[in-house]
Amino acid sequence: MKQFRSLLLAAIIFIGASQTLTAQAKVAHINLTELMQDMPEMKAAQTQLEKIGKTYDNDYRTMVQEYQNKLKKYGDEEATVTTAVNESRTKEVQDMAQRIQQFQQTANKELDQKRIDILKPIMEKANAAIQKVAKAKGYQYVLDSTVGGGVLFADGPNLLADVKKELGF
Repeated sequence: MKQFRSLLLAAIIFIGASQTLTAQAKVAHINLTELMQDMPEMKAAQTQLEKIGKTYDNDYRTMVQEYQNKLKKYGDEEATVTTAVNESRTKEVQDMAQRIQQFQQTANKELDQKRIDILKPIMEKANAAIQKVAKAKGYQYVLDSTVGGGVLFADGPNLLADVKKELGF
């Protein structure tokens, strides 16, 4: 009877351990930032974003230069014009400063939105390739191993080379 209990206990432990081993998920990791930086579409997107950014920057610099020129001119003429003209010029300069600040805020928002619009299809393409490779290799989870991406230890297989191959580069 004691042998039967020992044998039964050993069988239960063996079955429990084998079920625990088969229940573990297959996990892999990939550095999504590195993948996206290596994608040919990303280089074109960065060029496009830089061009848009330079346009905004040139417009901003022009506005600031005009503002500084008026400040200097009005400062030089301050003693030779009437108080009413000086008050009018002060208001004009304040309005210009406000327009410059609004332009900068609007430009930043628009640039951020353009960045999202341009990068979204690239991200979707990368995610589709990752999912295809992960399914083909039988992985249930793929973690982003980008610094700050949430992976503390990445000792599993890295899918970066396979996903690049899937994307054709």
